[in-house]
Amino acid sequence: MKKITSLFLLLSFQEVSFSQAPHVQSDSAMIASIYNEVMLNGECYENLRYLCKSIGHRLAGSESAQKAIDWGKSTLELSAADHVFLMPVEVPHWTRGTFEYGGYTLSGNPREVALTALGGSVGTDGKRITAEVVEVKTFDELKALGADEVKGKIVFFNKPLDATLINTGAAYGGGYPIRGQGPSEAAKLGAVACLIRSLTLADDNYPHTGATNYEEGVKRIPAAALSAVAARQLSQDLKNNPHLQFNLQLSCEAFERTMQANVIAEIRGTEFPNEYITVGGHLDSWDIGEGAHDDGTGIVQSIEMIRTLKAIGYKPKRTIRAVLFINEEFGNDGGETYARVCKETGLVHIGALESDGGGFTPVGFNCDISDTQYERVQSWLPLLEPYNLFRFRRGGSGVDIRPLKDDRIALFGLNVDGQRYFDYHHTNNDRFENVNKRELELGAAAMTALVYLMDSIGFN
Repeated sequence: MKKITSLFLLLSFQEVSFSQAPHVQSDSAMIASIYNEVMLNGECYENLRYLCKSIGHRLAGSESAQKAIDWGKSTLELSAADHVFLMPVEVPHWTRGTFEYGGYTLSGNPREVALTALGGSVGTDGKRITAEVVEVKTFDELKALGADEVKGKIVFFNKPLDATLINTGAAYGGGYPIRGQGPSEAAKLGAVACLIRSLTLADDNYPHTGATNYEEGVKRIPAAALSAVAARQLSQDLKNNPHLQFNLQLSCEAFERTMQANVIAEIRGTEFPNEYITVGGHLDSWDIGEGAHDDGTGIVQSIEMIRTLKAIGYKPKRTIRAVLFINEEFGNDGGETYARVCKETGLVHIGALESDGGGFTPVGFNCDISDTQYERVQSWLPLLEPYNLFRFRRGGSGVDIRPLKDDRIALFGLNVDGQRYFDYHHTNNDRFENVNKRELELGAAAMTALVYLMDSIGFN
């Protein structure tokens, strides 16, 4: 009886395996064709070259951001998408201006430091602020000093990112509150300006910008980031001369909010056209460097997804969208607007995917999904592991697509080997030359493969 039962189970297993084999083979062949198309005929690298070199940095609200929107629309039209359109989005308009200076004199020798204004910072009204510096690492240290020690001075937050964290995103997250809240916390105690150590693990002379968020009702003071090298030097010089006078001048200026747009392209679904899968990145960047890794790579990978599916003749069951979101850096207006419009119009998403970790080697996907959806994703692993996609970590997805979250949608973020990402992030060094063509294309192919699996197999 035991032998008969074993034989029955073996035959049943073989029957299931054989019945599934054509489907598995079909999926495997489709993913192979996706990779072949991207790796042999891909256009994302040259698209990135044009975006970075012919348009350059693309701060939301700027003329260059509008040029990028126009370019994104025309490039998606050339990809043979079924429909390309713009979704109006209101965005801020801020400029750092043409002049930034930071420095001090030590033992009779002037020392200019590498710094850049934080995004949204107020300027110094054409004047140069000169004041003593108080150095702290944390908000608790600042509060312990009290107003008597801070009033009339420049607060210098000198807190390096935690190099022991292998997940560089987690290290960045640990420093983010200082950039976002530091200037207001310093202003509450009477500081006249705020300096922070750049949020990077690199030891170089590139200062990193990024948004700061002034608290309502608190005086807005000028804020800038020092490079890692400059922060270390200032800290040492403060030990030698605690009363040194730091000079700061910024020409930042804010204007009225203005209208720009998300760029959206679709391939219409053949069976379930009212179910949507969205793939995207953010078209805006900071106004230094070229916005290559952050997030030009995500933009061109999303465009490549549309081009590739059309090139191989794939006809999706569901409607697939590429969305080039505007203003992720300065308030996520593009992502918030997209989610609001989709909900207002009753548009149903089953999945969304974002690339905003740089154009580095892909290793898998971050998954903000239910337990049932995660089980389905696990069944896809044998199809993706041959392409070194093995890390499917529960957690976040992406800033732009996060507002879409509900009890049905599966959210994914392309997971890359990001050890070098924060060397370039928000700096003048974020340039086309620092993106590797093959790594960029592998990311585009990985994204397209996941879109195919979401569409072809789904989560039901």
